[in-house]
Amino acid sequence: MARDFQRPFSLPEGATEVILVRHGSADRTDDAMLAGGHNDPPLSAAGLLQAAAVAGRLGEIEVGALFVTPLRRTVETAAPLAACLGHEPQVIADLREVHLGDREAGFNPQVLRPDPLAARLFEEGRWDVIPNAEDMDGFGERVRRGVAHVADVTGPDAAGVAVIHAGVIAEACRQVTGSHAFAFLYAENGSLTRLLRLASGRWTLRSFNDTAHLD
Repeated sequence: MARDFQRPFSLPEGATEVILVRHGSADRTDDAMLAGGHNDPPLSAAGLLQAAAVAGRLGEIEVGALFVTPLRRTVETAAPLAACLGHEPQVIADLREVHLGDREAGFNPQVLRPDPLAARLFEEGRWDVIPNAEDMDGFGERVRRGVAHVADVTGPDAAGVAVIHAGVIAEACRQVTGSHAFAFLYAENGSLTRLLRLASGRWTLRSFNDTAHLD
């Protein structure tokens, strides 16, 4: 029988789905830092609502494994989903947010403003135009390694969920699609992005910035 490409989606045989969740909105009035120099604020009140919505969306599907980063906004976002699934989240340091060097505190490149450095950042598509920011090539390599680890631990014919950061989601989508570095930068807080690693090892993008559960 010929395959019906208009039927509802089902995971291809031997494939792994990696669901990337951007953490909920953070309380930017809290400027606590990790030892490594990363901004590490907790979730805001809105972020806690977004985390509950994520749990409502994903809490009833079959999830093989749940992952977070060392930054607490991902841990707090994952907590309601972990309770629904009965999973202990695994921490993947490779999927922490890109370090922005001299602009780590209070810099939001998603907000367009007359800032020459931000303009250069978007033009070149490199975080490391910021003084002392993380090397772009090194960042890309650790994201590649971290997403592959999620898929490896999850295994074939299953879905894994990783609660991570906007910059990491953008880089993962860039690698999968071969796009400009910042083409997928605008993942919203609490949104879902779905990647597939097929049985052949090839990656593909299923969806980006799904916010249906946040309405």
